[in-house]
This record gives sequence, structure tokens and C-alpha cells, in this order.
Amino acid sequence: MPFHNEKESSFLTINDIGAIDGWISKMKENPLRLPSDKRKLAQRTLELPYNVIGYGFNRLVYDLGSGYVLKIAFSELGMICNSQEHTLYINSNPNIRNYLCPVLAKGNGWIVMKKMERKASINIENLEKLSKLSLIFLLHGIIPVDLRLANIALTDYNQMVVIDYGLFTTTPLYKRADQ
Repeated sequence: MPFHNEKESSFLTINDIGAIDGWISKMKENPLRLPSDKRKLAQRTLELPYNVIGYGFNRLVYDLGSGYVLKIAFSELGMICNSQEHTLYINSNPNIRNYLCPVLAKGNGWIVMKKMERKASINIENLEKLSKLSLIFLLHGIIPVDLRLANIALTDYNQMVVIDYGLFTTTPLYKRADQ
């Protein structure tokens, strides 16, 4: 599926994008609020017609239906995480991209990703896979900050896919897909 920017999003309506833009402006006006307060304020302000299926310290996750999720920042770090996930996914070597949940659209303070249904359970096999996955990223110049089972989903073939890689960072060893 091709990547979409905020002006041509086939995932969100003009009203959705307007609500998100309004929230991002409001968020930037209140930088010192606690994350839990910002999350609650974001949900009240946005009033989107989608179900919230999760949240972290910096982003809300909505189920868009049809197999996609919307991640909206509710802090400056959330903005950075969305940008990092987009950049890393778009620029990564295809071998690495197979381990990253696809980012399909990006806008001001939001990204749309494929929804991954199967969470990885805590067991020895998955912990071993997680350890190997961490090494794969490191060998490709990517530091997988916050790589843990809670941020992993499984494909139908039991391959691990990282669903939250907003804190990943790259080293000088990192090679973009176009290099």
C-alpha cells in the first residue's frame, strides 16, 4: 500500500485532521501538564469517532477499523516518536522493515499504522526471539530503545513485528534503504 501524507489521507476525514490539528495547537500551549492529564485532555478535545485501544506516556492509539490504527501525540515526545516511527519505517532496509509495523500515513502529530492483532505472550520462546530481534536491530545500526514484549505483535507466521518503535534511534552504522 502506498504511503499517504496528511493532505491526501485515505484513512482520516477532513474533520478528523482538523480536530487533530486543533489538539496539537492546544497541546503546544500547555507543555507542562502531566502525561495523564494531557492524555485525558487530548481525548476530550479530539472527540474522534473511533475507539481508544491503548495509550502510552506520549500517544493515544485509536482503532480506525478496517485493520488500521491512528497514533496521536499528546506530548512533544509523542510528536518525536511519531516522526521517528515514520522515518525509520520509510528509510529502513527491507530486511529490517519486515520487523517494523508498517506506517501508512503521517500528518502533524499523527501517524496511521497497520493494526497488528496478535500480541506476543510472555514465554521462553518469545523472550529468545526478542533477544535475537534486538541483535538484528543492533547489527543494522538501530538501537532498539524500549524493545519489550508489550511493544511486539506476531504475524500469522509467528514472526515478531515491533508495533511501538518511536524511541528507537540509529547509529553511524545505520544504512538507509536508498544507500
